[in-house]
Amino acid sequence: MNKAVISLIAGLGNPGNKYKQTRHNAGFWFLDALASEYGADLRTDDKFHGETAKIKIGDQEIWLLKPDTFMNLSGQAIAAISRFYKIPAEEVLVVHDELDLPPGTARLKRDGGHGGHNGLRDTIEKLGSKEFARLRLGIGHPGDKSRVHDYVLHQASRDDQIALEIAIRHSTGVISEIVSGDWDKAMNQLHTGS
Repeated sequence: MNKAVISLIAGLGNPGNKYKQTRHNAGFWFLDALASEYGADLRTDDKFHGETAKIKIGDQEIWLLKPDTFMNLSGQAIAAISRFYKIPAEEVLVVHDELDLPPGTARLKRDGGHGGHNGLRDTIEKLGSKEFARLRLGIGHPGDKSRVHDYVLHQASRDDQIALEIAIRHSTGVISEIVSGDWDKAMNQLHTGS
């Protein structure tokens, strides 16, 4: 695992009250939790097609981004801020909902494909790279491919929601290891729950 530091954390979701509580917005929930923990105020920045804030973790300055482009155009916002601040793909962490993990599970991953996730698909296309890091927040799978669209755009059950909030809390708890590039330690803590 290389020691690339993280300079930008982008949480994926869909803007607007209609989508606020839907499973697809797990990335937004993470970013809101992180901003709250570090006393950051996310503000709309049209230049970057989303809400942004800057926080300091340890001695590192990190940009936070919530795209307001809707999920399937997330890469537009991520690429805009990355290019402006000259942040390479390897220093970007994208936080997103993950169908292939049960609720309450959080997993780190360095690069890879999009796995059918439209936000990741657009990010890969707009960045021109798959080399960004991912924090995958499990939302579970409805069991049938034909039900996925409806499933991600609906609210989770109370138990699933609680499990997801716990996973987000665990994830924010290892954020200093993640951003400093200490991936082995972060993964060990996150993946084993220790």
